[in-house]
Amino acid sequence: MDLAQNNLGSETSPYLLQHHDNPVHWQPWSPEILAAAKAANKPVLLSVGYAACHWCHVMAHESFEDDGIAALMNEMFINIKLDREERPDLDSVYQNALALLGQQGGWPLTMFLTPDGEPFWGGTYFPKEARYGRPGFGDVLKSVSEIYTNQQDNIRHNVAQIGQALIKMNSGATGSMPSLATIDQCGHGCLQIMDGENGGTNGAPKFPQPSLLALLWRTGTRTGDADLKRITRHSLDRMCQGGIYDHVGGGFARYAVDDQWLVPHFEKMLYDNAQLIDLMCDVWRDNGDGGKNPLYETRIAETIDWILRDMRIPGGAFAASLDADSEGVEGKFYVWDEAEIDEILGSDAALFKQFYDVSAAGNWEDKNILNRTQSGLGLANPATEKKLAGMRDKLLEVRNKRIWPGWDDKALTDWNAMTIAAMAEAAMVFKRADWLDYAKLAYNFVISSLMQDGRFLHSYRDGKAQHAGMLEDYAHMIRAALRLYECFGEDAYLREAIDWCEKVEDLFVDAKGGYFQSASDATDLVIRQKPHMDNAVPAGNSIMAQNLARLYALTGETKYRDRAETTIAAFAGRLTEQFPNMPGLLLAAEMLQNPLQIVLISNERSQDFMEMRRAIFAACLPNRAITILSDTATLPDLHPAKGKTAINGKVTAYVCQGPVCSTPVTNAKDLGQLLADLPTKTA
Repeated sequence: MDLAQNNLGSETSPYLLQHHDNPVHWQPWSPEILAAAKAANKPVLLSVGYAACHWCHVMAHESFEDDGIAALMNEMFINIKLDREERPDLDSVYQNALALLGQQGGWPLTMFLTPDGEPFWGGTYFPKEARYGRPGFGDVLKSVSEIYTNQQDNIRHNVAQIGQALIKMNSGATGSMPSLATIDQCGHGCLQIMDGENGGTNGAPKFPQPSLLALLWRTGTRTGDADLKRITRHSLDRMCQGGIYDHVGGGFARYAVDDQWLVPHFEKMLYDNAQLIDLMCDVWRDNGDGGKNPLYETRIAETIDWILRDMRIPGGAFAASLDADSEGVEGKFYVWDEAEIDEILGSDAALFKQFYDVSAAGNWEDKNILNRTQSGLGLANPATEKKLAGMRDKLLEVRNKRIWPGWDDKALTDWNAMTIAAMAEAAMVFKRADWLDYAKLAYNFVISSLMQDGRFLHSYRDGKAQHAGMLEDYAHMIRAALRLYECFGEDAYLREAIDWCEKVEDLFVDAKGGYFQSASDATDLVIRQKPHMDNAVPAGNSIMAQNLARLYALTGETKYRDRAETTIAAFAGRLTEQFPNMPGLLLAAEMLQNPLQIVLISNERSQDFMEMRRAIFAACLPNRAITILSDTATLPDLHPAKGKTAINGKVTAYVCQGPVCSTPVTNAKDLGQLLADLPTKTA
């Protein structure tokens, strides 16, 4: 490969292709490029971002498209561009390295490495000229090059210190399995970081944080803690009615830059929406004060409609993201002038403007971000909502004619698996067989297009699958398989989940406890990370521990319990100080200790069977494990319902908490009542 030219043109990543015309001699990440850097005795400048990243675009326009800056980069460094969505394992290593240097992480990530890939200094966005309290990028390049050339002792010192600290991060902090009482304390302790007025965590920016909200909700549900349930609902209400939600097209933006949920960072990511669909399904099922909230049902349907309309790729999988920018301007695609609203809606405009906070002055940079927080956090009466929906359809038709933001149409295994699981759950809750079909189609796409020689690959685009699957890919596909097993009762899904679980043991397990993010045969990382902190997406160890807990409940196989306990214990020593960042592991510990095992016995998919299955999905049962059997099949020996049979040939359900199972139930009404009356936790 000729290093004296930009070599990104043959890549499939939309982010890398955004940079293939830069005068910078960008190279894709590979061991061969690092070897070339070593031969040239040059340090590596690693720039990490993703296609929908606004500040990545800013730095590109300011610096990477500038001939002068590019000349400095080409002279002094081997320059590598990395799509963090294609290689989250590499991104994680260098984000952690930046944190160890005492700096706030984020994207674009700008790291300086030795030719062996070892980090020695870095930052995020650098302006071309010094401003915002940041040095100019040209000065940074000259300084780093000078230090690398003339101060090798300092470079070696930094490399050694960072390397040792990265190894220490992987050592974990072992502890004991958190009890239900400890989980309760952690859930309630999270209230101190929550914004009681605006929802979400205190201050700005505000991220949805579905994993944290799931911990609050599930702890509140199990313990009857009204405060935890109230702040979860309030956070969702504010998001669903705020500007972070796309009221015209559906779907949530990645975060809000303010503390009111008004001004989104306009990029829309698949993973956020999948997690929020799941969470809203959980919260909607709880009757609460005044019954189920139609706001969540509406937002779930609109968000799934957006995914199916705007995010599907040929074959049925789902694309990664929509950019924040269009025509080089952040948010231009999404905002409105009052005059536009008046022209499009005519005599209906006054009503629309009242509900959606539209004015001549605007609410953001002389434009209007549509939101409904000013008109109340609930929905209006059905007639008004129907009228508003018709108006939004008119706006959508006009908006679709605008120049669209960039679309990152690569399909990622883990993000697709999150969406598959969420869409299947929503399908069962809201009786939408079409959503279940779409979930199954995407699942089959991943298996057919993102597997090679029995192993997952991580990314697919333009007919090409690449990059070795990571822990998150396996963990989320196991979760999706278990979700579909609950929906369909087909043993094939359970077998696939079990097979992939064994593959995780082969490729990712750490003998000291927990799982590495990258497989054991990965050769291009300075260190394999063990993610356990939940960020925008749940940590791989969190999801894997939850899967193991559920598999133990389904199969009775003690190896799954032992693996779950070992995984949770590997990181439990950090819970006291870090519990708001580790909700997924706490939820796994709850599932392991407090599962609800439901057995549904039926020889055919009769009307009675369908109604009883719906009764299960209609109930708020976060720790459920559903097994669907024919009356000739048997349960595992350690399952508490072992030996239970169908009653008089009828569809029969048994509900077990701990070692105790209910009397048999043979109709949907009685099953629904039994589930509603269950005590919240075992003794």
